[in-house]
Parts: sequence; structure tokens; C-alpha cells
Amino acid sequence: MIIISVDLGKARTGLAISDKTGFLASPLCMIEEKSPTKVLEKVAQKVEENKAELIVVGLPKNMDGSEGDSAKNAREFAKNLSELTGIKTVMQDERGTTITAHSYLSQRDVKGKKRKAQVDIVAASIILQDYLDKNR
Repeated sequence: MIIISVDLGKARTGLAISDKTGFLASPLCMIEEKSPTKVLEKVAQKVEENKAELIVVGLPKNMDGSEGDSAKNAREFAKNLSELTGIKTVMQDERGTTITAHSYLSQRDVKGKKRKAQVDIVAASIILQDYLDKNR
């Protein structure tokens, strides 16, 4: 089953994809867009192009486990994406994924604009790999 994950951001949204066996997550692309409607359309297009059968959306919880405005927006996005694509969406706790992504990129000496361009895609990959590992 091919699964796509979404790390939703205000200006950049990272996407990752699983292999058919659901074992490994890989970076897919980054969408640079601020309009929620356009982000929704572009993500739906990637879901269709890649024949995804499930969508995992990162849920940005606060460190204490509570949910704020960002989590509410992510839930709304997931609902709208599911309605647009007809594909089930699930939420995956994304606490710490951006920090882990920055650490990963630092270890590989990725800096500046290149890091900014990759951090959301790496975070989406971490979100998806966490989901895959949890559901194996």
C-alpha cells in the first residue's frame, strides 16, 4: 500500500511517500505555497499522481500533548484532503520531527537555503516512518 505523509506548514509543506510494502518512507517533494486552498489542491494532485491509498497528516501537538491552533488547522486540512481525494487520512503526532530533521541535516552538513528547502521534506519522512513503524 502506498502511503503519502504531509508535514503541513504556513509557507512550505513537505511530502513523503512509502514503498509499496509499507516498510520505508522516502522524501517526495516540497510545496512552497501559503494559500491553504492551493496547498490542498497540490497535495491532492501528488496523492493522485502517486496512486496513494492512505494519507498521513502530521499533528503538531504541544509538548504537553495538548492541541492548539496548528493542530486544529492540520485536522481541518486532513478532513478537506480526504473529502477532495476520497482517500482516508490519519493523524500522526509530529512532536520533535522538525528538531530531528534539523539534526539529521546538520549531521550531513546541509546548511542555509538548502537546509530550509529540505527540512520539511525530511520531517514528512520522519512522520511517515514513525507511522509505518508504529503500525507494522
